[in-house]
Amino acid sequence: MRILLTGGNGLLGRALKRVLAEERPPLQLDAPGRAALDLTDQRAVRRHFATERYDAVIHAAATVGGIRANIERPTAFLAENILMNTLVIEAAREAGIGSLLFLGSSCMYPKDLGKDLAETDLLTAPLEPTNEGYALAKIAGARHCEAVSRQYGLAYRTVVPCNLYGPDDHFDFERGHLVAAALRKVHEAKRDGARAVTIWGDGEARREFMYVDDLARFILRWAGRLGELPPLINVGVGDDHSVNDYYRVAADVVGYGGDFTHDLAAPVGMRRKLMDVSQAHRLGWRAATPLAEGMRLAYQGLLRSKS
Repeated sequence: MRILLTGGNGLLGRALKRVLAEERPPLQLDAPGRAALDLTDQRAVRRHFATERYDAVIHAAATVGGIRANIERPTAFLAENILMNTLVIEAAREAGIGSLLFLGSSCMYPKDLGKDLAETDLLTAPLEPTNEGYALAKIAGARHCEAVSRQYGLAYRTVVPCNLYGPDDHFDFERGHLVAAALRKVHEAKRDGARAVTIWGDGEARREFMYVDDLARFILRWAGRLGELPPLINVGVGDDHSVNDYYRVAADVVGYGGDFTHDLAAPVGMRRKLMDVSQAHRLGWRAATPLAEGMRLAYQGLLRSKS
């Protein structure tokens, strides 16, 4: 089975290739880089789908970033992602490809519902303003896949992961999410002999993070039978931790003995974002990597990026 993987050099793309090499399922991933295939160029995308033959598509490419990047560049997160998603989904449909997995995001769900976020909660209340553009692009892509499946009878499905982290994360502060940013800040504090690390907000906001290889294993397990999945499915750990907890684990992993202070004027986003993963559990799947082990592997990736 030959699969086009977009975003092959990203966090998830690298994990998919790593897990594929370890477990060797009967799948072949073709992952052209941006230089070979510009997903924002309609002619290039159509030409690629016209000349290559695929059995399925895993669309993981996206313009991504943390809170700061989303606040500073909302146009890019909205427009670039909608453009890429539309071009890839439509080109796959026009080429007659029967299966496509679209990578969603937990930010698609409404802000502060006060409950675990289930698939049925989509579009039931306002979004978190700090990443609204990215969320809208992901929602549009998911609805696009549902429309294609309904109208043309194809297996175009959306997998919505919780926040991800891993050894190929963005460890810069511009694009890095919580776990990657915490590891880098604590690493630099230890290196520089700093007495304290500053955490945005009070540190009590809660987040769900999953080691990226766990998601890769879920995707590769179902890549050949996407038609058996519901139109939209959450994939996550099913448990969350406070921001302060993630920094404490980062300190343990790095070996940092300093203190933490809080910048109460900094943006923090949603107070809690935990997904309902009961559909995935009913399929017999659960995330397998403990937080401390996953953050240790992620820190090894940070050290390799610095060497």
